[in-house]
Amino acid sequence: MMWAFVITGAVSLLAGAVTGVVGLLRRSRGERLWLAATILLSVGLLGLVSGWLLGEPNPNRGEALKTGGLAAGAVVALYALWLNDRKRRTDEQRHDVERLRQDLESERTRHDRERVADERFARAVELLGNPAGQVRVGALHVLAGVARSRPEYTQTVLDVCCAYLRWPFDRSGAVDLGEQQVRLTAQRVIADLLPRTADETPGTPHYDLNLTGADLQYFDISERVVGELTLRRANLHESNSLWSCHVHGDAWFTAARSHGILHADDVVFERKAWFSGFTADSRVRLARVRYLGPTKFDGARFPGAPGIGEDSPG
Repeated sequence: MMWAFVITGAVSLLAGAVTGVVGLLRRSRGERLWLAATILLSVGLLGLVSGWLLGEPNPNRGEALKTGGLAAGAVVALYALWLNDRKRRTDEQRHDVERLRQDLESERTRHDRERVADERFARAVELLGNPAGQVRVGALHVLAGVARSRPEYTQTVLDVCCAYLRWPFDRSGAVDLGEQQVRLTAQRVIADLLPRTADETPGTPHYDLNLTGADLQYFDISERVVGELTLRRANLHESNSLWSCHVHGDAWFTAARSHGILHADDVVFERKAWFSGFTADSRVRLARVRYLGPTKFDGARFPGAPGIGEDSPG
């Protein structure tokens, strides 16, 4: 009986080894061949170990078969571990492929979104030259939508709105009410896109406003965060408001003129605040203004005073 177990085990081990080598060479059918090799190796170990123990004096057949079974079970356990590791690696590869597919899909979606935004921006800028006022108003709202959907466009949209307001506006005769509505819309877009001081954090962006020579009416950027504010030679009509504005860059009011009321209480100027040649025809409120940088009022004229008005800091 001992030799029967040993011979059977040896043949099975040899057959298992050959099957395993074939499995390595033929990867297309490797899993089935490895299963067959595992079975043959298990049977071979069962036969060899049991036969070897049965060859001892006064063998215990039960213990011999039990030990042989443990050896065979060890091979099966190793095969199970290999299968589990292979499944894990396959799942990881599948997840990597899926993640790569999702990344590519996200990149394509982002590219499409950027392309659509670029097209909308270009079309809106083109429509600002349309003779119909309502078309220009719609174009400004489209620009505002582009800036909200793509924050990197915000400064560019603000530049476009400022450029529109810098365009000459004739007030010598009858005012073009349609054009006036377009300009008021541009001013509202600027105010809507600027961050609010109530929401200001160290990471809040500082957008610049270049309104050199602009014609403004009811311009209101109160409680807004601004980068550089340029109002050189600007004309401010009716009532305009900058109160509680936080200006992080230089502020230029050089040769600007306020034809109406200017509300600028509680403004914070972090850097230069230049009012040289500024002229106010009506009331100007500059109470509790904080000048944290150089300030100049040379040639500034306020109502009732040759220099600073009564609401201006002395």
